[in-house]
Amino acid sequence: MRWISEKVQRLAVGMVLLGSVGMMLSMFICVADVTGTNFFGWPVPGTLEITESTMVLIVFGALAYTQERRGHIRVELLHGYMSPRVKSFMDAVTHILAFVFFALLGWKSIGELSYSWEMREATMGAIRFPLYPARLLLTAGTALLIVQLALDVISDTGRMWRGEGPPQAHAPADTAKVS
Repeated sequence: MRWISEKVQRLAVGMVLLGSVGMMLSMFICVADVTGTNFFGWPVPGTLEITESTMVLIVFGALAYTQERRGHIRVELLHGYMSPRVKSFMDAVTHILAFVFFALLGWKSIGELSYSWEMREATMGAIRFPLYPARLLLTAGTALLIVQLALDVISDTGRMWRGEGPPQAHAPADTAKVS
């Protein structure tokens, strides 16, 4: 299981890096579009289409990484008052529900990807921008998250049976702890 976890972690980091490139591309093209439109009366064609596609990459590229770091938001009204075993149980149930939801999303996204690929779906804007790459990235990000959630369910269940609490969320690597 450790081997799979390491591979998923590397793929998740790769998706985050790819999402970062997509965010920078989106940022640069939006700045160029705003500058071109306001100062020169010349917008950048395809800005909307490229920005829409990079949003999919930014969001779905980061899901598995955030899950692996246990960085998703959660409401802890009762969680802090429970025993370690119950905390692990609550995390396992949450991860099972998330697994089911994203498995359904992944299943539907495969169908949408297949349909988009077959018809070579593209936007109807000034520039015909293909949509199947964004659908592929959505499917890949969802699949990676599903694998990470399955690993989390297995580890949560093991901790629950051993009576251990869930691990703490990882702090981002570039932040320093203040004592």
